[in-house]
Amino acid sequence: MSGKKAAFEQQLQRLEEIVAALEKGDAPLADSLALFEEGTKLIASCSKQLDQAEQQVVKLMKGADGAPVELPFAEQED
Repeated sequence: MSGKKAAFEQQLQRLEEIVAALEKGDAPLADSLALFEEGTKLIASCSKQLDQAEQQVVKLMKGADGAPVELPFAEQED
C-alpha cells in the first residue's frame, strides 16, 4: 500500500510541476502540448486511485446489516 501512496504522491507532485510550467507560459507550443497530454494522463490515474480508495473505505464502513453506510465527513470525526 505504501508503494501506491508514494506513486500517487509522486504523480500529484509531477502534476503540480506541469501546471506551474504551463502557467509560466514560456514553453514552446509542442512542449506545452506534451505537458498537457502528460497532465491529463496523470489526472486520470490519480482520479482512478482516489475512486479505488473511496470504494475501499465504503467496504470497510458497513452497517449492522452488512450494507455499506456512508456518512458525511463531519459525522465521521466523532
